Amino acid sequence: QVQLVESGGGLVQPGGSLRLSCAASGSIRSISAMGWYRQAPGKQRDVVARITSDGSTMYADSVKGRFTISKDNAKNMVYLQMNSLKPGGTAVYYCRLTMNSSWGTLLGYWGQGTQVTVSS
Repeated sequence: QVQLVESGGGLVQPGGSLRLSCAASGSIRSISAMGWYRQAPGKQRDVVARITSDGSTMYADSVKGRFTISKDNAKNMVYLQMNSLKPGGTAVYYCRLTMNSSWGTLLGYWGQGTQVTVSS
């Protein structure tokens, strides 16, 4: 129905930068928001950044000033520019899409995740 594919993860040194991409495809309709979440081993999955259909953004306090979320509506893609990366940023990063269903309810979808490792 809806598929989300992340890319751009990898190994980066502390203080470095990385840009994640998420491509959405399938039966997409009336997108409410897209966002990025991350999950470290043994930890819960937490929101990193989110962007709504009207372009409004929100960020976790831990990444404010360092990360930037953006989207390309024509390409059905969302991006996460990560600067000044810290070891605490090591996690699997997941793309999420929320949209309205045919019945007026909200539906959420997850990508498969991409590994980001911040290490010297």
